[in-house]
Amino acid sequence: MDIIEIVEDLVEKRKWSQLRKFLSDRPAPEIADLLLELHKNSRVIVFRLLPRQFAADVFSYLESRERDALLMDLTDQETRQLLADLKPDDRTDLLEELPGQVTQRLLNLLSFGDLKEARVLLGYPEESVGRLMTPDYVAVRPDWTIARALDHIRNMGKDSETINVIYVTNASWQLLDALDLRKFILADPSETVEQIMDHRFVSIVASEDREEAVKLIQLYDLVALPVVDSNGVLLGIVTVDDVLDIAEEEVTEDFHMTAAVRPLKMSYRDSGIWSLYTKRIGWLVILVLVNLVSSSVIAAFEETLASVIALAFFIPLLIDSGGNAGAQSATLVVRAIATGDVKLSRWFFTLMKEMSVGMFLGLTMGVASWALGLTRGGYQVGVVVGLSMMAIVVVANIIGTILPFILTKLKIDPAVASSPLITSIVDATGLLIYFGLATALLPLI
Repeated sequence: MDIIEIVEDLVEKRKWSQLRKFLSDRPAPEIADLLLELHKNSRVIVFRLLPRQFAADVFSYLESRERDALLMDLTDQETRQLLADLKPDDRTDLLEELPGQVTQRLLNLLSFGDLKEARVLLGYPEESVGRLMTPDYVAVRPDWTIARALDHIRNMGKDSETINVIYVTNASWQLLDALDLRKFILADPSETVEQIMDHRFVSIVASEDREEAVKLIQLYDLVALPVVDSNGVLLGIVTVDDVLDIAEEEVTEDFHMTAAVRPLKMSYRDSGIWSLYTKRIGWLVILVLVNLVSSSVIAAFEETLASVIALAFFIPLLIDSGGNAGAQSATLVVRAIATGDVKLSRWFFTLMKEMSVGMFLGLTMGVASWALGLTRGGYQVGVVVGLSMMAIVVVANIIGTILPFILTKLKIDPAVASSPLITSIVDATGLLIYFGLATALLPLI
């Protein structure tokens, strides 16, 4: 029997204690997956049998749709208990995903302290660090002895998100330092906290974008990142497990945007047909309008095309090659900007590098295109096609390089410089280059 059959059998036979032990021996992510496979009645029974804190951990692994469905099946008292047991950052994640009326109902079930905490967290911008942080941390004072600080850590540590890092604050709760727990353990108990402080710490303001938290934790290899307000007051922390989830979401968003799709707010599995339609139609319409420019370019050079019909054979070859080269360049630059590998101040150096690469690529592809044009359209067409390929690839590399920098400077996600957008821009530009060279050179060759 597999795990689902075992659980269903224990539910049917009402062997509650045996079922509770069976469930408690398994990790929370596995129980979350199990709940999705059970019948509705069995799902509620299984969830109610879980120990309180373990139930909260399991709940945090569920997708938004499954959370909503499970909450509808629980009583107010069970929901109140569940919300109280959730970690603050998980509770905030739940509240911001639910419809407004459901969120308000759940807020009404919170205790006064949890309600105040949730509303503070929810008051920050949607993708800010404030929405991600948890106020569960351990802080000590600089004038305390190490012995007193350790006693405080023992008393408060059980409710903290992590005790690997201990924060030092003054009486106004301004952050003074962030110290590894090891420093406290190895220090002389009679020393003061101030004596082991080095004043070297990294923090982030709560209103900053959460991507900045990801970059800082990756750059400084942190376990937790302290979150402060504009006055340096310690508000909470962001832990590395939260950042891993955010990093995955940001990469997913970039994947969506590079395909000219507005980022989904939920998983693809939970997204409805209408949601998928609205996320995609906007960019498709914009790209149609951009592609109209290409049609206008062809119409403008109708006489040139009619006089040498062989030119039409090479249109797909040239504009597709230019689009591919531009997309390659844009992808490399967008990723380099996102990881901090390339700074905005290095735009000119990056442009020169990609222009040089584009010249080599253009020369190689130009020679190949010249040979192809020679066999399909003769010497005249071969020269035009070869020179056009060289120019188009170089220009495509320039566009693919400079556009992400411009978007970043304008505070727009550079992933908007997606392959479809770059391709559409390069298509029109490539046709102008191709027919411009053909019009200028064919009468002279």
